[in-house]
Amino acid sequence: MADEHTSRDSRNDFSSPLLEPEVCTAGDSTEEEPEDQKLWPSCYYTHYVVIKYKQFPLHAYRPLARKWILTLFMGTCLLYCARMAMPICAVSMAATFHWNKIDSGLVLGGFFWGYCFTQILGGHASDKVGGERVLFISAASWGLITAGTPLLAHLGSHTLALMAMARFLMGLLQGVFFPSLASLCSQRVGEGERGFLMSTMHSGSHLGTLLAGGMGSVMLDEYGWESMFYSTGFLSGLWALVVWQCFLKGEVVPKQMKLSNDSQLSVSRKRWLSLFKKPPVWAMVFAHMCMCSTSYTLLSWLPTYFKESFPHAKGWVYNVIPWLAAIPSALGGGYVSDFLINQGYGVVTVRKIMQFFAMGVSSIFIMLLSGAVTFPSAVIFVSAAICLSTFTSCGVSVNVQDLTPSRAGALYGFMNMLGAFMGLVLVSLSGYLIEVTLSWATVFSLIILVNATGLGIFLIFGGGQRVDVEDYSQVIVI
Repeated sequence: MADEHTSRDSRNDFSSPLLEPEVCTAGDSTEEEPEDQKLWPSCYYTHYVVIKYKQFPLHAYRPLARKWILTLFMGTCLLYCARMAMPICAVSMAATFHWNKIDSGLVLGGFFWGYCFTQILGGHASDKVGGERVLFISAASWGLITAGTPLLAHLGSHTLALMAMARFLMGLLQGVFFPSLASLCSQRVGEGERGFLMSTMHSGSHLGTLLAGGMGSVMLDEYGWESMFYSTGFLSGLWALVVWQCFLKGEVVPKQMKLSNDSQLSVSRKRWLSLFKKPPVWAMVFAHMCMCSTSYTLLSWLPTYFKESFPHAKGWVYNVIPWLAAIPSALGGGYVSDFLINQGYGVVTVRKIMQFFAMGVSSIFIMLLSGAVTFPSAVIFVSAAICLSTFTSCGVSVNVQDLTPSRAGALYGFMNMLGAFMGLVLVSLSGYLIEVTLSWATVFSLIILVNATGLGIFLIFGGGQRVDVEDYSQVIVI
């Protein structure tokens, strides 16, 4: 809960290139609003906001909050649509340009190398200039590259090199998205609303994967592989234009959270890497790294598992049902986590409960796959494991905003970078184990071991109190 002793002098220090409001506290107003009204960000003690010398009630900005949530959800969806364009079209492009498996792997793998490099940079830039600006620049750039991919492919004889470079640049530009999102939410969203918002954003990734698969199947058959790149690139550019016109060009944006001078805050001058001396920070990073690596492994190998174990099964069943079920699961987990926090449960308690379901309970269903199962049972177990794993969006993934909101973008980028690297290692190791042991039980056991290790560290050392300042008092305004 934010402290109520903010003075008018401290408010003069708030600055934002997007909005410079004067905030009137509850003591400045005679009119009262229900205490349970929530905004984006949360505002527990302010009743009015003064913009350009005009006073408006806070509830007037609820539509703005809804527009931002919907816009960010669609942005995450389009992020994955653009990301999946190349994997969906890889077979058709390989036939057109006579690529072998090594060539296709080189093109597809270029994305992940680029994706790792800009995680920290994107988060740091968002912490400094604002996540919404970084998101706009990123989306406009990756939309342009996606739409231009067919043109590059037909540009000359060095198609393989050009496509690998395009995928590398795509990874560089998309690598800033989630760190920017973490930075934006840490600065503008209260701890009692972060879980649902982040879960909503991550559920967009599941919808984007489904849309890309469905849209790609139709477009490949009817219009050719080029149409997939043109359509996703155009939609991504259109999303960036909407963000610019509606939110960055003259529109009011929720004011980011700042620190009060009255509290005489002492923000650490040490490099943000010094935060790793705090056990809750490295416990969070380690758990996130483990969670990412096991998720990448399941995403990479589950289609092969179903294809080999149930060769006569319909592919759409195991490629669609688990990810379709993950959308309401992610939203439900976010709602429950915010409800518990707003009911008075400790932040660290809620984060650990959600992570226990994401890594602990989900591992039970993965373990059940190691035995002899029927196809319907396998689909149910996989769907349950993936649905529960979405709870990490309101567990470890949002914990960075609890611990280090002033550096959430950069630290989340570092976490994501380590997760991507460990994911590459675990995916490769899983392939080796399958080749040597000829058993899927070995891979599932490895996933369970990694999940259990990460969960154990987080349950023992994880925290929920800020560690990026020595003394603090949150002030949340719009």
